[in-house]
Amino acid sequence: MVLWPAVTLVGFLVLTALVIAMGTSSTARYERERAARAVPARPATTRTATGEPVGARAA
Repeated sequence: MVLWPAVTLVGFLVLTALVIAMGTSSTARYERERAARAVPARPATTRTATGEPVGARAA
């Protein structure tokens, strides 16, 4: 008599936990990919003996 409501409740909780776990992992992957796109790669700057970047114009 109480078996089927208990099975239904446990099944609901298991499926809810599965959906939360899947959403968490895909959200983390999305955030990593978005952060990687947001930070552009900066070229290395070569400096002269005086510490100025190469190609800098004297003012």
